[in-house]
Amino acid sequence: MTTADPNFSETAAREARRARLFTRINAADKWFQVLGLSWMTPILKAAAGDNPRAQMKDIWRLLAVPLLAIGAFLLLWGVLAPKVQTSLGAVPGPAQVWTETVNLHKDAQAKAQSKADFDAKVAQLNERRIAQGKEPVTRAYTGAPTYYQQIWTSIQTVFFGFLIATVVAVPLGIMAGLSPSANAALNPLIQIFKPVSPLAWLPIVTMIVSALAASNDGLLPKSFVISAVTVTLCSLWPTLINTALGVASIDKDLVNVSKVLKMNTYTKITKLVLPSALPLIFTGLRLSLGVGWMVLIAAEMLAQNPGLGKFVWDEFQNGSSSSLAKIMVAVLTIGIIGFLLDRVMYALQSLFTFTNNR
Repeated sequence: MTTADPNFSETAAREARRARLFTRINAADKWFQVLGLSWMTPILKAAAGDNPRAQMKDIWRLLAVPLLAIGAFLLLWGVLAPKVQTSLGAVPGPAQVWTETVNLHKDAQAKAQSKADFDAKVAQLNERRIAQGKEPVTRAYTGAPTYYQQIWTSIQTVFFGFLIATVVAVPLGIMAGLSPSANAALNPLIQIFKPVSPLAWLPIVTMIVSALAASNDGLLPKSFVISAVTVTLCSLWPTLINTALGVASIDKDLVNVSKVLKMNTYTKITKLVLPSALPLIFTGLRLSLGVGWMVLIAAEMLAQNPGLGKFVWDEFQNGSSSSLAKIMVAVLTIGIIGFLLDRVMYALQSLFTFTNNR
């Protein structure tokens, strides 16, 4: 009887562990791609000992080069900004913008504390009133919203408008993709209304919403509804077009199979049309959400919805020495949130489809 070589067994176990580790890294790479963190994969592979020299090339391309580009941009911004004089002084550089970012955070904390103090005082007042046998009072805090609350308002508004756009665009796109007659009917309307600016829609939407809601006591504030509907009108077209294209591009053999199996319309759409068209539908949804986010800022400026658009407009009107830096903070915030919204949609696309488009 022969005994197994312990060195061989240990080597085999070590290689098995490495193989499992690389399998996990490759599985995580799909989500790194979704989150825009693709540079994590070569770092993890290099740390695991998978040809570190080859991985360094990917680390340089995916991480070092973008960081150098950002650094060069910040350096150029910092050098050129002080040379541009405006009515509010020199254009703020990265340091001034960072300072205002910190100030906005501190201001948000102070406002949150002020609201907490107000709520505590109202609670104490109601305790005394109840002890005296009186009815408690309801008093709303009327202080200005914090910067974070304005960000949250904008996100809520864009998702509300985007949801309405999706509910309208997807069924119309399916109808246009399945029926040449429906496509011929919708195509002229799409071509006419798709290029219309949100600044053109806004007065019409404002008048209609104001006529339907005479007061501001409804479930949603009028400024919120105006901004959301404007987002809907400008963002539904990419989803509608891509849905129609995806449905029209379904393999004809699959359509013939549905006829042979005598599928009803509902079964055909849910079991055949939607699964086949889903990659293009999600592409349209990503485009629509991006368009909606861009449109929202302009809509909030004019509708005075208390979001990021109103924040930018108020700072522009304020004209203080720090206004321009605060506007730049808002610009960077808008860009970062737009990127994150796109990543969220791509994550959903990766969950429900097999597309590799990024």
